[in-house]
Amino acid sequence: MANTKQTSHRVASTASKVLRDGRTSKASKTCAASALSQTRKGK
Repeated sequence: MANTKQTSHRVASTASKVLRDGRTSKASKTCAASALSQTRKGK
């Protein structure tokens, strides 16, 4: 069964900010990257 859940635009935007911030921990960046990998792919 495929996972059909996707990250919302708001969460993806926040995750992007976390990844760009140099002050965040490795755990935070790992979580943010996971959230971004579950976003809907744009055209």
